[in-house]
Amino acid sequence: MRFSGLRVLAEGLTGNRGWKPHWRDPAPKPEYDIVIIGGGGHGLSTAYHLAKEHGLTNIAVLEKGYLGGGNVGRNTTIVRANYGLPGNSEFYSHSLKLWEGMEQELNFNTMMSQRGIINLCHSDGQRDAFARRGNAMRNQGDDAELLDRNQVREMLPFLDFDNIRFPIYGGLLQRRGGTARHDAVAWGYARGADQHGVDLIQNCEVTGIDIEGGRVTGVQTTRGAIRAKKVGIVVAGRSGQVAALAGMRLPIESHVLQAFVTEGLKPCIDNVVSFGMGHFYISQSDKGGLVFGGDLDFYASYAARGNLPMAEHVMEAAMTLMPMIGKARVLRSWGGIMDMSSDGSPIIDKTGVEGLYLNCGWCYGGFKAVPGSGFSFAHLMATDRPHEPAAKFRLDRFSTGRGLMDEEGTGAQHNLH
Repeated sequence: MRFSGLRVLAEGLTGNRGWKPHWRDPAPKPEYDIVIIGGGGHGLSTAYHLAKEHGLTNIAVLEKGYLGGGNVGRNTTIVRANYGLPGNSEFYSHSLKLWEGMEQELNFNTMMSQRGIINLCHSDGQRDAFARRGNAMRNQGDDAELLDRNQVREMLPFLDFDNIRFPIYGGLLQRRGGTARHDAVAWGYARGADQHGVDLIQNCEVTGIDIEGGRVTGVQTTRGAIRAKKVGIVVAGRSGQVAALAGMRLPIESHVLQAFVTEGLKPCIDNVVSFGMGHFYISQSDKGGLVFGGDLDFYASYAARGNLPMAEHVMEAAMTLMPMIGKARVLRSWGGIMDMSSDGSPIIDKTGVEGLYLNCGWCYGGFKAVPGSGFSFAHLMATDRPHEPAAKFRLDRFSTGRGLMDEEGTGAQHNLH
């Protein structure tokens, strides 16, 4: 089943009776070549690229709930490639290029909108840091524009430019950044993986990882034992729990990050805007709701919900940056479980167990990394060699201290990243 304008028109005129399910609902087989634990964006992208790029189709994706029900459906939908450090910069640049061709490749509307992302600066030092970051982005081959105060005012006249504590000095603009429909990304990759023969097994929780002689042999699940030659752990905020099933302790902590959406409003915010002094970011969805978020809850938790003090903190930042938002009614909030690494950068690597691979530590940046993460992790699992853009995402950097990538310069503390 392929989508096209003609097909949509024909189905609309005939009662939409010709559509078929996007993917199968198969029972798990006793054995696979590769098992992916986690049916979120990263896991589905990995399975798709394993099949498409490497011709491996005897693959199962195991999801304890439903596809798209985890972090991939619990985020603020931002896509960007504005990193400065070698290692991160190459990876996110690669991921953004994949975003730009995703809809055509998957034949699925992920509502990718390159509306531009603006990071505001509020001091001379912050402006200088953005200038360095922008130069690094352009040297990498990505776009970046340093805006002065008047240029920002022309684009975002509704901001409070004369706030005494946080005056706006300018901003860093990446026009190729923007947003995409989060759950549609999961659906698109699920559909693509299924079309290549991948089994997507929902309501199948992994309860154990079988290891014999230092090599993984399969997994135990709520739907029975499944043998596998290779197993990939791609479970975001649950990475520590699942890795523990293999006797591993990871250098990550799980924290809650809240997000909010208002009632539908007429178009008023054309870009993604990030408040440099309040860790507040906002955009407007295609349905008109203002989608925004802020800081972590700053305590370790597996609860996919928020709390009132942090909600109040985010609302204060919103009012500080753009007082007009005070008239909007918040419809709902939600929480995602962030797997925070101690240097703020991800892990894509083999583990000490032969045939067991790890993809985690995405901190705030998991959604924008979905296509690049899947591509790189698939390359690693298929060839046992790191994909060049993700070559520095090594697990051993936390034990050796070599190659740490502290993008924000905040030190080795999980909840500061």
